[in-house]
Amino acid sequence: MTQKPAFWLRCESKEFEQRAALTPNTAKDLIESGFDVYVEKDEQRIFKDFEYEVQGCTLVPHNSWPSAPLTVPIIGLKDLPVSSKPLRHTHIYFGHCYKGQPGWNSLLQRFHHGGGTLYDLEFVQDAQTGRRVAAFGFHAGFTGAAIGALAYASHQKAEALGKLEPYDNEEQMIEEVRRALPSGSGQRMKVLVIGALGRCGSGAVSLFKKIGVYEENIIKWDMAETVEGGPFQEILDVDVFVNCIYLREKIPPFLTKNLVQAAGEGRRLNVVVDVSCDTTNAFNPLPIYSINTTFTKPTTTVDIGPGFPPLYVVSIDHTPSLLPRESSEQFSQNLLPVLKQFPERSTAKTWMEAEELFKEKVAKALI
Repeated sequence: MTQKPAFWLRCESKEFEQRAALTPNTAKDLIESGFDVYVEKDEQRIFKDFEYEVQGCTLVPHNSWPSAPLTVPIIGLKDLPVSSKPLRHTHIYFGHCYKGQPGWNSLLQRFHHGGGTLYDLEFVQDAQTGRRVAAFGFHAGFTGAAIGALAYASHQKAEALGKLEPYDNEEQMIEEVRRALPSGSGQRMKVLVIGALGRCGSGAVSLFKKIGVYEENIIKWDMAETVEGGPFQEILDVDVFVNCIYLREKIPPFLTKNLVQAAGEGRRLNVVVDVSCDTTNAFNPLPIYSINTTFTKPTTTVDIGPGFPPLYVVSIDHTPSLLPRESSEQFSQNLLPVLKQFPERSTAKTWMEAEELFKEKVAKALI
């Protein structure tokens, strides 16, 4: 180990998670900027080990970060393996523990007991705009809409959508979605995107356009259209509804089981895609389902009683993994400038604010 600034890219333990916080391209950029980059060997990651090695990264054993030097920050994307062991390192990843999610306090207590620090990527924000520096929002909406279209195609055949596999590239995914839709139905499909002006919503709209949905059949809502509060009858009048909002506070529900039941057999809505996935949030604006779905089982059926046409819900919390290479490249390139500032984090506002928020949340976890 040298005295250079460094990052340690850990493997992801979440099933089907092929994305990476650092790609071979961004790792090369860091190395050329004077960093060392250690990469855990990982067969699940979309980028192969040799792709990192040829860029000058040092390969280290799979899941070996617990024995990494404490001076080297550990970077990843999704949850750490479940454990009660104290966390001694500096970690950079999506902790999913600042909004009262299940297990939030026990995770933060692990950092407290180990003396480690969490820089939560959801709250690493631009010092001037306050906007998140790097996000998977566009690809979350893009791939979420693709899954919704595939689920709609399956619904037309009275089948549940089967297991999903990541695509090599965007063109392959679009072609498969187009092929799955019954002849002409893609153009006639009517869709509603709520949160259409944000990163996520713009991704969903982009996908629907690329698979050939007529412009007039893509309904785009944002805060102006939802300010009066739901539930919204208009959701029942489309084939696919995609929820792309960033939930900050309690709002009236967009859709309820009672509204769905009241529509009876006249309901047009077949598929709900909850890209936001606030499934366990007490303020969830879609209280029509209670479980997250997976790539193995992409949909769940809303329990609205016998005699009603089925209503599918897609609630996968890592939809960008359907396009792991492209979504990783975009995310990592956006994150790269602030990663270069990390050695000066005691004076860099972005990192200072992220650390201060961590300390505030730890204090709450100890109460």
